[in-house]
Amino acid sequence: MASSTIIEGLSSTPWLSGVKPNLSASLRLFCFPYAGGGATVFRTWQSELPQDVEVCPVQIPGRGRRLNEAAYTNVHTLVHELAQGLFPFLRKPFAFFGHSMGATICFELARYLRKEHCLMPRRLFVSGRRAPHMPATHAITYNLPDPEFFVALRDLKGTPHEVLEQPDLMELMLPLLRADFELSETYTYLSGPLLDCPMSIYGGQEDDDVPREHLEAWRELTTGAVSLKMFPGDHFFVNTAQIALLRTLSRELTQMARAV
Repeated sequence: MASSTIIEGLSSTPWLSGVKPNLSASLRLFCFPYAGGGATVFRTWQSELPQDVEVCPVQIPGRGRRLNEAAYTNVHTLVHELAQGLFPFLRKPFAFFGHSMGATICFELARYLRKEHCLMPRRLFVSGRRAPHMPATHAITYNLPDPEFFVALRDLKGTPHEVLEQPDLMELMLPLLRADFELSETYTYLSGPLLDCPMSIYGGQEDDDVPREHLEAWRELTTGAVSLKMFPGDHFFVNTAQIALLRTLSRELTQMARAV
């Protein structure tokens, strides 16, 4: 497939709908959202990151322009479909960024691509997520009755209070949130060969659900170079400390793009 055809097709696939092609980019950054989030989480990133990086927010079914599609509840099923959908766009050097649920997805996608296609991201950015081989530290919530599930959402501090107080909006979001929580909470890590790509680990200094030692454990899953950076904020520092995060991400991406 010709390079120009790939560029034109970026926004034609539902997985990357809305992506604005960056003809000068030497590196693609595929971004995977947290539970309940969509491609809009990364809507400002292209203007904040280096010009030679093409930001590709991944649109997972059940949200945004894919609202009418059923959301996935199993990581491995989603990864299989993602690999097929994104494969035509992986001929240019690429990296993955994922926050929380998105970190699990991009980690498993990297493993799948290495196994099935001998492809690896130039770097894996995992954010706000315990290492997948670490045991879960909190109870299952996705199947709780609505009142208890709302409490769990409120405690996580990722859903704005104004949204939680709007019954009509919550009724619309509830199936997606339950599906995403099921995908995250029922995920089981299967042992396998270590990755060999570099890895950047990002965490929140006040994120009680993902302590530093659970972030450090990501080091055990790759033979590549690993760095760890902590940011002010709780689990959603990806939003509240976004300026600092994007500044760090920009430095790392600039170094990568120069090496391509």
